[in-house]
Amino acid sequence: MVYITGDTHGDWMGRLNKRAFPEQDEMTKDDYVIICGDFGIWDDSKREKYNLDWLEDKLFTTLFVDGNHENYDILDNLPVSEWHNGKVHFLRPSVIHLMRGKIYDISGKTFFTFGGASSHDIRDGVLEIGDPRIKKWRYDYSKQFRINHVSWWERELPSEEEMQNGWDNLEKSNNKVDFIVTHSPCTSLLRMMDSNPTIYQTDRLTDYLQKIKEAIDYRKWFFGHMHVNQNFDSEKSICLYEQIIRIL
Repeated sequence: MVYITGDTHGDWMGRLNKRAFPEQDEMTKDDYVIICGDFGIWDDSKREKYNLDWLEDKLFTTLFVDGNHENYDILDNLPVSEWHNGKVHFLRPSVIHLMRGKIYDISGKTFFTFGGASSHDIRDGVLEIGDPRIKKWRYDYSKQFRINHVSWWERELPSEEEMQNGWDNLEKSNNKVDFIVTHSPCTSLLRMMDSNPTIYQTDRLTDYLQKIKEAIDYRKWFFGHMHVNQNFDSEKSICLYEQIIRIL
């Protein structure tokens, strides 16, 4: 079995408890729940470690792509391992980060994954640690800002190497996969969904994903980021937030 859901922002207990997700009683570690980014690796606190241990104790295996709200200083310093024909980071033996531009064989199907997205809540800028505006603005809820390497990371958007690696792996699979899992939508879907283009901006990642959409043969594309549950049947795409759906 493979289930998939949207952004969790570290609230794994809220999304994946037995009341919210009773189907887990029939699952094993050979079954999977995939999270479409903003998984919630954040501060390496005791609480976060406890919550990861709670997730590790579930009957299923948790897989996730990274979103824009992840601590990349933590993720990028994890050892890289091989899993199901692709490279991964293990946060726990059964809590696994699926890296950008990789293709995995999962339950007999191929999954292309590509995390990351642009943060849209930084209208007032990304500030450096020690900037006096942080103290001034902390309780000013009209301000939208984040702090570099505390609540925002440049690594939210991919490198040229990651994007090229994605193309290389897709070429090896004859430009065909069963499923695509990303955090960001592609440019055309972003424009379709965003009624206020001053909030969500297209970028090199949405444009990259647009090229993939136009070049690759796939059955279904799943993404998060937009905090809605919406099916785009004609686009073979589903945006997920709280909803948990079975795909295999």
